[in-house]
Amino acid sequence: MLQASHSPLRRRHVVPDSELGQLSRAERIIYWTILLTPLWWVLGIQPLLFPAVVIGLLASSFDADKLLRIPLPLCIWAWLGMGIVMLWTAFTGLSEQGWDISKAIATVVTFLKGYFLIFACFLLPMWNRVRVAVITRAVVWMTSGYLISLTVQITLLFLGLSRAFSPPWARFMPGNPLSFRVNAATFQPFFGIPLPRTPLYMPDPPILGICGLLCFLICLGEPNHRLRQLGMAGSLSALIISQSRLGWICLPIALLIIALFRSPIARQGAIWVSALISLLCTLLGGLTLSELLNKPLTVFTNARPASSTDREFVVRKTLEAWQESPWLGWGVAHDSAKWHTFEITLGSFSSYAGVLYLHGILGFVCLITAIGSTLWHFLLPALRGNLLCKKAFASVVALSLFMEGIPLSWMAVYFWYFLIWLGAIISQQKQEKNSMKKLENFSPI
Repeated sequence: MLQASHSPLRRRHVVPDSELGQLSRAERIIYWTILLTPLWWVLGIQPLLFPAVVIGLLASSFDADKLLRIPLPLCIWAWLGMGIVMLWTAFTGLSEQGWDISKAIATVVTFLKGYFLIFACFLLPMWNRVRVAVITRAVVWMTSGYLISLTVQITLLFLGLSRAFSPPWARFMPGNPLSFRVNAATFQPFFGIPLPRTPLYMPDPPILGICGLLCFLICLGEPNHRLRQLGMAGSLSALIISQSRLGWICLPIALLIIALFRSPIARQGAIWVSALISLLCTLLGGLTLSELLNKPLTVFTNARPASSTDREFVVRKTLEAWQESPWLGWGVAHDSAKWHTFEITLGSFSSYAGVLYLHGILGFVCLITAIGSTLWHFLLPALRGNLLCKKAFASVVALSLFMEGIPLSWMAVYFWYFLIWLGAIISQQKQEKNSMKKLENFSPI
């Protein structure tokens, strides 16, 4: 148990686990599922366990009356709509290519651990008692454990004992076999220098980058100072060692957005930034704005030129294939791009290009609607000064930018706790609004 400070002022701000109060059944299951993430990773079951936990809790709390008594925000319905469009176009594509039971099962699994999981995570706190403080505390403990896991992995790497492996049952699991692989740290060149890089509990290092970023923003809300520092240190360590260039860019953007909400002076930052850019262009010898922007882009690309070239090539081929079926897309990946000796499935990079290719303009409109309505839901409370909504809005913006590099349906299962955190904030906002209405309607005798 954590020891609170003897200062009365500090004691009010410290919320040890015992002070979270009695956890509800849903909170208790979610809390321990997050804390035991390393165990699920070693067992190789996390891609199926996390959706099973969330969907199981949602199914066990289902009540038809709740659909009538508890009106849901537009953003929750929008994510459900995106999932339905994904499933419909996927089965349409399968029917045109000829039915394959293994592909059909993989499609259903992708649906359940992708867009439907997002919908379920948003909905779960609306039907169950799931508090933001509980999710925050569990994430802080998990990210504090990142420090131990990263230390062990890097030590094994330098000792030459770093080995990846797949559980025996992985070959029988539906979906991508890489999802169940237990990866290890490796040396990878960054600006030509071999540096340690690891995906930790994820199948791909960039996913660790976005998880570290989102966890960092969640940990900002931890009231216990020491735990908050540990959680933030673990999150930043994960973000750094992932070597995710896009993640490194998105973090300061998210923090800047939070600052813009907080400071009236900072809200005028766009004007000052524009003036500063113009001044830099003048001082650097009459560079145009496009030339100035190309400078950091060149540095960004040169960090890992092979990776940047691969992604650009696959995205270009993906968009070319989408133009052959623009409205409903292909449903399922039917082709690949050959790069040197590698065959890379179309739609592997960029959520936006991938959605256009797989689900067409209809799916793309649904995705933009889901993201836009989610941002809008948090924007108005953030402008009124709600700190949780400020962080939620900034984190969704960061995720939207990061989705340019990796398909959302592939990585959503690995930050499922973040989605529940967003849902808990939505639920809390709704409860506060209902309480205000009751106070307004109350008239003393």
